[in-house]
Amino acid sequence: MDHESLLRFLETSYTAYQAVENAERMLKDAGFCELSERDEWCLRDGGKYYVVRGGSSLIAFTVGGDARCKIVASHTDSPCLKLKERPALKRAGFTVLNAETYGGGILYSFFDRPLKLAGRVVKEVDGALRSENAVSPFCVVVPSLAIHMNREVNDKFAPNPQTDLLPLFSAGEGDPIAAFGNPVSYDLYAVCAEKPFLCGEKREFLCSPRIDNLTSVYTSLRALCDGKAQGICVAACLDSEEVGSRTLQGAGSDFLSHTLLRIAQARGCSQEEFYRALPSSFLLSLDNAHSVHPNRPEKCDPTNQATMGKGVVIKMHADRAYTTDALTSAVVKTVFRKTGVPVQTFFNRSDMRSGGTLGAISLGQIGIPSADIGLAQLAMHSAVETVALSDCEYLEQALRAYYASDILISDDRVEIR
Repeated sequence: MDHESLLRFLETSYTAYQAVENAERMLKDAGFCELSERDEWCLRDGGKYYVVRGGSSLIAFTVGGDARCKIVASHTDSPCLKLKERPALKRAGFTVLNAETYGGGILYSFFDRPLKLAGRVVKEVDGALRSENAVSPFCVVVPSLAIHMNREVNDKFAPNPQTDLLPLFSAGEGDPIAAFGNPVSYDLYAVCAEKPFLCGEKREFLCSPRIDNLTSVYTSLRALCDGKAQGICVAACLDSEEVGSRTLQGAGSDFLSHTLLRIAQARGCSQEEFYRALPSSFLLSLDNAHSVHPNRPEKCDPTNQATMGKGVVIKMHADRAYTTDALTSAVVKTVFRKTGVPVQTFFNRSDMRSGGTLGAISLGQIGIPSADIGLAQLAMHSAVETVALSDCEYLEQALRAYYASDILISDDRVEIR
């Protein structure tokens, strides 16, 4: 694994728009050709392609074999702050930015950190509206209230998003949108601009913004670009997971299902043949899991604790917040262990509510045998999160093996070649 490339991807993929922009660059360097949803698709065996929707979701795929697919689905967005319209707000002689929370972030972690304004802007150019990505050349900050003015801050402080989480933009009056050329409209976010760094005695831990879930996006694309993928292999990098996926470019949309159908039809398969291939396809929902916390180990299940540095995590849940079942878990264990990748299982404590992933939502659009997997990490949804660098290497190695495998699925039998 190219560690420097991973760190650059995490640092510069400020929002889903920049993540897709960086992904496109990676794919083009590997010989992938861009398609448009608006055009007819002419695909050749051995071809490598990708398609973008909304500037913030991307599906890349290789072509070959029959209509069966091996899919890895991850998400491009992370919790942050989103600027409202007319965001400049004058307060006590300063200009702060009126923003709202995007996703379920650990709000206190966004205080006193460098934040960039990033996303996309829509401008009028030559009589037409044009969307383009944008990143501010400057940083802003959400300053904490001093402990002398908030004596209970270390006991019970729940930040109020409307009053406490307004980034400081300028001394005196200022217009943040003017810095982006006064666009007609925009999707701009205040995102953590802290540089990724390695820590630990042996530099074994990676700390960075957006580990959840850009480590999944990066490793799935790298594995697909490896050149050893067999058959129809897909990396679906979808937006909006942190807010429920119910958007035009989220897992709850038709983006993945329509893309798979169009791949099949462009290769001469009928709709009947496509639907018959789905039960023999496989989907990995790739999103990170909670590592056991060294300071609070009691928060984890007593017999199924995921640990950073111990390999890829299979996530399971009785109420199916995760899509894994016994058969799909066995498939993952077999494929990964054949290539030497250690595997561990994660269950939530039975008295704690589970989070969700895009896997279950994707299955509402297209029915494919599926498993939820990911990396064990700490500080999920913090402005800066932590993962073991070795696990990133394990995951990329595991996904290469998955894409190179032939998984033959029948009703009660799976053969893996």
